[in-house]
Amino acid sequence: MKTGKTGTVNSRIKRGDQVVFIAGKEFNRYDSAGKRQPYRGKVIAVDARAAKVKVEGAMIVKKHVKPVPQMNREGGIREQEAWVSISNVALIDPETGKPTRVKYETRDGKKVRVAASGKVVPETGDYRRVSAKKDEEEAAEEEK
Repeated sequence: MKTGKTGTVNSRIKRGDQVVFIAGKEFNRYDSAGKRQPYRGKVIAVDARAAKVKVEGAMIVKKHVKPVPQMNREGGIREQEAWVSISNVALIDPETGKPTRVKYETRDGKKVRVAASGKVVPETGDYRRVSAKKDEEEAAEEEK
């Protein structure tokens, strides 16, 4: 029996990054003038082990949800983003606004992501997943 890999898997695309589609269904979007405009959006989830990302507003699929009265969940048809291969998206260069590859460098003693133009890709701070409870607590503190 084959065992899965263990340990940490890192991805060059992080949560909160602005990306553009370079292949697939969302690459072939057209504007009202008939010109191809690949979809640009913000990464909302990353699965580095499976090499998949979810991009806000892209790859919308319909999911049929069964009602669960015990959890006060209504049934119906819900639209949500689907996972897309990480190879179908590219990070947007902060300087030129075009798709770019990313490499890691050490600058001022810190490990940073650098675009092909040499510009440092800014950190968004969305890397860590925050639970909904913490968000509610923070909102309650702000109201006071």
